[in-house]
Amino acid sequence: MDKIFITAALTGGLIKKAANPNLPEQPDEIAQAAYECYNEGAAIAHLHARDPQGNLSCDPKIYRAIHEKIRAKCDIIIQDTTGAGPNVTLDQRLASLEADPEMASLNMGTMVRLLEAYKGTLQLNPPWEIERFAKVMLERNVKPEMEVYNPSMFRDVRNLIQKNLLTKPYYINLVIGINFQGGLDPTPESLLMMLDALPKSDDTIINVTGIGRMQPRITTIGMLLGTHVRVGMEDNIYYSKGVLAKSNAQLVERSVRIAKEFGFDIASPQEARQMLGVPYKDYSQVDVERVS
Repeated sequence: MDKIFITAALTGGLIKKAANPNLPEQPDEIAQAAYECYNEGAAIAHLHARDPQGNLSCDPKIYRAIHEKIRAKCDIIIQDTTGAGPNVTLDQRLASLEADPEMASLNMGTMVRLLEAYKGTLQLNPPWEIERFAKVMLERNVKPEMEVYNPSMFRDVRNLIQKNLLTKPYYINLVIGINFQGGLDPTPESLLMMLDALPKSDDTIINVTGIGRMQPRITTIGMLLGTHVRVGMEDNIYYSKGVLAKSNAQLVERSVRIAKEFGFDIASPQEARQMLGVPYKDYSQVDVERVS
């Protein structure tokens, strides 16, 4: 693999500015962060919406406003979450697809949250709901990014393939180090185990996400093993031990620099669209109810 594309996960659903004041929360901030990451080499912007108070929101109007503001600046691929967060119903999580993103995340299994504030709550994704989400994405021509947190979730990946609920190429994001029961330790061995357990298909594109302080190590190992990578403040608010990240673009710049040191080229959004089979969507003509 000569070209690597980079996803910037800009905001997330839970972390707030109290943890890192540089975290973008509102549509203008998120759009600016996406543009800065695009300028540093990111091909995909992974988005979570927030309400005016900075809390998690599934409102498609806010997503549409973010899309429009990003597209006014650049042609980065727009990927919305359907993962959302705790205390959100499955139907609410689907609402982001009403904003018509080019891509969307699709969690491939159920896990238990361990962080104190939401300890014991489920990230609920039973097989029939995974199928329902995939069907809606297929109908809307939204490319799923299948989020896989442990090898058992490949069973549901294979299920979607067997039921023709995905279009080629299949796109899998291996998430390493999340603090959930059902997640894996943030180690190279975890990544190697996941890569070894992948469904055998020449039609699969693999991305790697590292959570927390191991983000740069896990993503660098992923590059060397032939994967694309995701970085950003959703997954890691620090640049180094005890040093808060100044921006999402700072984290993208580091991954681009590392990739180039290893001799990889960085794929543009247009090139990533061709690799993934994602059609360009122009949001500049969408009738959006403005969100300040």
